[in-house]
Amino acid sequence: MAIITYREALNQALREEMRRDPRVFLMGEEVGLYQGAYKVSQGLLEEFGSKRVIDTPISEAGFTGVGIGAAMVGLRPIVEMMTFNFALVAIDQIVNQAAKILYMSGGQYNVPMVIRGPGGPAHQLAAQHSQSMESYFYHVPGLKIVRPGTPKDAKGLLKSSIRDDDPVIFIESELLYGTKGEVPDGDYTIPLGVGEIKREGRDVTIIAYSTMLLLALQTAEELEREGISVEVVDPRTLRPLDIDLIIESVKKTNRAVVMESGAGFAGIGSGIGAIISEQAFDYLDAPVERVTGANAPTPYAKNLERAKIPSKERLIAAVKKVLAI
Repeated sequence: MAIITYREALNQALREEMRRDPRVFLMGEEVGLYQGAYKVSQGLLEEFGSKRVIDTPISEAGFTGVGIGAAMVGLRPIVEMMTFNFALVAIDQIVNQAAKILYMSGGQYNVPMVIRGPGGPAHQLAAQHSQSMESYFYHVPGLKIVRPGTPKDAKGLLKSSIRDDDPVIFIESELLYGTKGEVPDGDYTIPLGVGEIKREGRDVTIIAYSTMLLLALQTAEELEREGISVEVVDPRTLRPLDIDLIIESVKKTNRAVVMESGAGFAGIGSGIGAIISEQAFDYLDAPVERVTGANAPTPYAKNLERAKIPSKERLIAAVKKVLAI
């Protein structure tokens, strides 16, 4: 298997799917001539031309609406948000149109569309560019939500998202674009709704995704040296959520910590924690702990930004709390 970056894995997924299916096209701000704000679309304009790699004006509501219309008549658009924070400008198109058209048309119109781009905390991008947007869409029936944490998952899940007949919110991370990992050769997909145990353990389950997954794996290694065996579960897809995988892991370890970069109130961790309490309560030896971002906008100042985002120290404290250490 080749070792490539997360960015290159996404580029491969886009390129292979555009070669495989002429209905697939990419649109967004600076995806063509500039080759993407984070170079994910590098070389695509040269190979596929301006009819399939389309630079748009700064008008998220407009080009998202164009994408929805294109999907309804049989094309498979990929709409890139330069940062997912800008999806707020297109929130009506996403929530009231893309997510609901299949239902409101009585099943007559699918919206096979991917809306993708980076989201979550990065390096000093400040309050309006650092939001963990998955919680905004997690509540909306009709949307699928994907947050890959490795190059292998990024490629396989993006290919599945492009082939899916429903609208998919695919949130990447600025912090992950340069990370490297093994990616299988040739065509492969990873089904939406199927998570993965990234590390086997017996004492406690940590559920984490995207950048928090890497932090969880690093922390698990450190805790191993203290004799604490941590199982790390990556849901990969938040909606549909691989509930069975999470529940089976908790039944094995009897303790759970859910980690997310977003603010904790009504966040992803709240939802997963409730599911564990409903379906595995009798197996729990301690209440489910959550490690989340602080309930505040992300500051620009580096030291304050660090305080806002979940840390290894807070995760270790949560693990030891459920273990009563």
